Amino acid sequence: MSNRRSFIGKIGLASAAAVAGNIFQPAWSRNLKSALNNVAGVTPADLATDDEFWYYVQQSYTISSNFINLNNGGVSPAPKVVADAMKRYYDISNEAPSYFMWRVVDQGREPLRKNLAQLAGCDAEEIAMQRNASEALETVIFGLDLKAGDEVVLTKQDYPNMIAAWKQREKREGIKLVWINLELPSEDENYLVKQYTDAFTPKTKLVQITHMINWIGQKLPVKKIADAAKKKNIEVLVDGAHTFAQFEFKIPELNCDYFGTSLHKWLGAPIGTGFLYVRKEKIKNVWPMFGAPDKQEENIRKFEHLGTRPFYIEQATDKAIDFFDMIGAKRKEERLLYLKNYWMERVQNIPKVKIKTSFKKEFGCAIGLVSVDGKKPAELDSYLFTNYKVHTVGIEWENISGVRITPNVYTSTKNLDRLVEGIEKFVKG
Repeated sequence: MSNRRSFIGKIGLASAAAVAGNIFQPAWSRNLKSALNNVAGVTPADLATDDEFWYYVQQSYTISSNFINLNNGGVSPAPKVVADAMKRYYDISNEAPSYFMWRVVDQGREPLRKNLAQLAGCDAEEIAMQRNASEALETVIFGLDLKAGDEVVLTKQDYPNMIAAWKQREKREGIKLVWINLELPSEDENYLVKQYTDAFTPKTKLVQITHMINWIGQKLPVKKIADAAKKKNIEVLVDGAHTFAQFEFKIPELNCDYFGTSLHKWLGAPIGTGFLYVRKEKIKNVWPMFGAPDKQEENIRKFEHLGTRPFYIEQATDKAIDFFDMIGAKRKEERLLYLKNYWMERVQNIPKVKIKTSFKKEFGCAIGLVSVDGKKPAELDSYLFTNYKVHTVGIEWENISGVRITPNVYTSTKNLDRLVEGIEKFVKG
């Protein structure tokens, strides 16, 4: 009889917990869970066009109703569950920072490292927490032993922070920067690979490859360039600021030695999160940005000696991984590609409008660039926001000129219809 009472009591507690969980789970979360169950058998490509499903994803975000944000390529908002976790971890830390921050919240770093490594397809001992792609990549740029006369191959379309870092090394130490000037967009892999391989010489020590050119959304054939570089014993540094969690891939597939990314772009983690990947056997060859103990010479953690920092931001990243996994990498990739092509298809035949990003998934995904003959990018950017409350960004960098449009999973086709209308009216004057 005693065992029977105990069993019934446990069932009662379990039922109460289930009821309570249903009561306290936000409506948006319950609705999204139901929507995910309903599309379990739908292919990612078919689901990409299902606005009803993506409406439930949209409810997972707190987004401004004052304007339409189409500049998610700069910094993307985090889902509600991520923002809530960050606030919760801050409150915990703030109660007694020296105890809760270091002895409680920061203890989540190793599980987070493993979760990121699983997402990246690499060993957890190859992932170092960083604040953004710039910090990750500059750790490598300034940490490699290079001497006067050593050559580094990079492009004029790379990100300014990386270019500035390399120029500093050139000025201080006399290394030689070998510049490529890409003509974009391109759907010719042979052309893209050849621009890099033609720049290789016996003095080339490293090639920097931007996985996706952020200004224009151009994907580069990283693995083919890397394979060619490795045959000449050239190391490979990949700027993955815009690719990690935007489309599906694993870092080891790229055949690179170093990879840096931001997580506050496409993963939807809190602002100020990123990571550095270093191939395990290469760790010992890179000096950390901040001093680390000698015993960590071959330990990936030597790149994390920043000192006191907001651990609550870092720890909320786990919730971003959970949300990403819940949606699914392939589903997200197909939706982003669909949204980009949706608006580009509707404006490509408007007189004077020029589309400057490929429609093909091999050469692009979420980011698109558009220009209007006879008009400056800043003019179209300003017009869209002033008249249609559509937030974009004007780009003028090297031989790239246009307005960058960057939707995200919470963007609806209705949002993009307003963008299309704005471009149409702008052209008509």
